[in-house]
Amino acid sequence: MTNELDFFTQRGFGLTIGYGHRPAVLVIDMIRAFTNPDAMLGANLDSQIKATQNLLKSARSRVLPVIFSTVSYDDVDLKDAGIWALKQRGVMNLRAGTAEVELDPRLHRMSSEGWLVKKYASCFFGTDLTSRLLSQGVDTLLIAGCTTSGCVRATAVDALQTGFRAMVIRECVGDRSKNAHDQSLFDLHAKYADVVGLGETCAYIENLHSPS
Repeated sequence: MTNELDFFTQRGFGLTIGYGHRPAVLVIDMIRAFTNPDAMLGANLDSQIKATQNLLKSARSRVLPVIFSTVSYDDVDLKDAGIWALKQRGVMNLRAGTAEVELDPRLHRMSSEGWLVKKYASCFFGTDLTSRLLSQGVDTLLIAGCTTSGCVRATAVDALQTGFRAMVIRECVGDRSKNAHDQSLFDLHAKYADVVGLGETCAYIENLHSPS
């Protein structure tokens, strides 16, 4: 990986986008179906939950916009999952109205914080996320959640393509596969986002102007 990192750096990849001036926190799919390691789609994300709790504490101290997402299907025959339902059986466990699509209770969403329901990997695809962010003047997305190789990666790529600074917080994202997680972080940092640490992100938030 070191040799590959050197190679990519020499070719001009992995430049720093940098934090903007108006951030929002986006917590992607930290729902029971994904944070319960015994579930079909689940993994042990205890450390990511704890890190995200610290991120949220910092964000709330500066009254930053916070949005949580879930994946949820209403149609009995999963037609609203489209072709994705042909690729993985786990979507059958993401039924609207079930406990599996609810936020992991350890994250304690506040009533003032957003809730985004999506059908596919990216939080931008088929949702009103862009208009929500633009209406609040957001230029930077502080991204937490799961999985790194799936919904986190897809959302970060779409954030860049939509004109937002995508900051993927290393300690706050997780995956079922360490290899997929590591490769996705490498690829994201090389081409689409800044992969940053929780400490530096909280320091950035702390140094923002206090809300008026």
